[in-house]
Amino acid sequence: MSVTLDGDKSGLVPRAVRKLLRGPRPEAVPALVGTACTFVGLIDVAAGVFPRFRHSRMHTLAEVLPGALGPFAAALSLSAGMLLLLLAHGLKRRKRRAWRAAVALLPAGAAAQFTYRHSVIGTVVSLALCYLLVRHRNEFTALPDPRSRWRALANFVLLGAGSLGLGLVIVSVHPGRVVGNPSIADRLQHVLYGMVGFEGPVEYAGVTSWTVAYSLGALGLLTAVTTIYLAFRPEHPAARLTEEDELRLRALLDKHGARDSLGHFALRRDKGVVFSPSGKAAVCYRVVSGVMLASGDPIGDVEAWPGAIERFMDEAKAHSWTPAVMGCSETGGEVWTRETGLDALELGDEAVVDVADFSLAGRAMRNVRQMVKRIERAGYETRVRRVRDIGETELARIRRAAADWRGTDTERGFSMALGRIGDPADGDCVIATAHKADERTADSPYGDLKAVIHFVPWGTDGMSLELMRRDRSADPGMNELLIVASLQDAPRLGIERISLNFAMFRSALARGERLGAGPVLRSWRGLLIFLSRWFQIESLYKFNAKFRPRWEPRFVVYRTSRDLPRISFAAMQAEGFVNVGLPRPFPRRFMSARPLPCAHAPVSGQEHGARTA
Repeated sequence: MSVTLDGDKSGLVPRAVRKLLRGPRPEAVPALVGTACTFVGLIDVAAGVFPRFRHSRMHTLAEVLPGALGPFAAALSLSAGMLLLLLAHGLKRRKRRAWRAAVALLPAGAAAQFTYRHSVIGTVVSLALCYLLVRHRNEFTALPDPRSRWRALANFVLLGAGSLGLGLVIVSVHPGRVVGNPSIADRLQHVLYGMVGFEGPVEYAGVTSWTVAYSLGALGLLTAVTTIYLAFRPEHPAARLTEEDELRLRALLDKHGARDSLGHFALRRDKGVVFSPSGKAAVCYRVVSGVMLASGDPIGDVEAWPGAIERFMDEAKAHSWTPAVMGCSETGGEVWTRETGLDALELGDEAVVDVADFSLAGRAMRNVRQMVKRIERAGYETRVRRVRDIGETELARIRRAAADWRGTDTERGFSMALGRIGDPADGDCVIATAHKADERTADSPYGDLKAVIHFVPWGTDGMSLELMRRDRSADPGMNELLIVASLQDAPRLGIERISLNFAMFRSALARGERLGAGPVLRSWRGLLIFLSRWFQIESLYKFNAKFRPRWEPRFVVYRTSRDLPRISFAAMQAEGFVNVGLPRPFPRRFMSARPLPCAHAPVSGQEHGARTA
């Protein structure tokens, strides 16, 4: 009796067996192969480093992995394991270059199995994994990530440190073969010498010295080869907003900019952009740690959003990036989830003040009113003007003050920050400044300037807060003073609504402090207050609440719950709260590149991201 596996209608072959014999689904192959490479790499490294491992209960498993016994084999096993570990993540992300390297490495491992150990099983396993890669080669089509020459230096530092630590383990795992009692310094010197091909001060009995020498040499060679490769491979710089892209975005904002308060932040020049086929909508993004982060809602005609979103998802798929959207509105979240199948989670609330409803009168505004009156009696005066109405000399002074008063070494802001002040193309932006003449005015490079806040346009009748900075020697309450001044002068500028800070988890904080809140809400609020020591979550909420705003919810859009930790980390990198990059060789003010983000603002004497999530 013959049974066909595909399309079997007899029911004699169980479904599980048919699935096993047919192999994994094509879309599951990258994750399967990446996991297999990680496991194989770890076993390979262990087999090359620990001599007793080859004679333990894992000996049977170790025999089927690339590598061979003896000095040569230990180095080969170690190199193969390290390379497979380096390739595993790229294979999971469907990277084409990782696939090519793995396809070249696995046959070499199979040849080593057969040549040095005559292991038929090891050869078959290596070739089977290679066959799986070749058979499903169409699944590995992802393009390279943006990169620069700094990756070579990062690889040298990180892989060199890892090789140094692993080398110390290699030198120390043969206690019965060591001649004498070498110190830690001797062992470290032996590792450093061995990685560059020289004999160190530690001596071993028998062939162990050759095993250690080959292994250390393999680590040094691996570090050198990967660093050289990264240094000389072609650069793929991160996407940047071109002048043509900026002009097209400004045209879309002129027509549709009133819909989203975050629309103008799409003009950051360190973002990439994809347009819909009709050119009537666009999505701006930045790639951080393999996450393709969009911010706010798409720009342009709502009816053209699906086309721009589809282009965004195609770009993410082409590079195997994780798609995510930070800070979109409820309408934007509905369109994103409907068009892509992604999910949405409420991230926080945006504080929006309607100018016509704002007043300092009443008990609710008592604290703000008293603070503003006290500062005004101290001799401070305010000025609220469009950027185009400020002279270049004063603009330069404001820019210098904003840069010098920043409270951190890194610029902060991404989704709700423009990253520049006084650009000729941003003439509609609004700057509010506080001034006071005192004994330090004559010697100060900022003159009588004591504080500055910067707003970007929100259509023709609104504006969004971008940053707040103040002189540390100024009296407390500068931010309250300038926001009140901006609200009071808004009618003169034709402004009817002002978007203030974004408050993360605002609803949780508000509900958790109410009478009758349950233990879960109280615990969640307690955790948020604890995290506020670093991220100013509670202080932003309380600062916004002073002005009696209406709250507009903002959402994060993501693919699966498993992606949320990665998206959160990438967002913190983009906003400047986490900096894992290498230090810049020169301070930013000496660089001639187009300006990058600066949305770091002081609230009540503390620095925080003014519009960041």
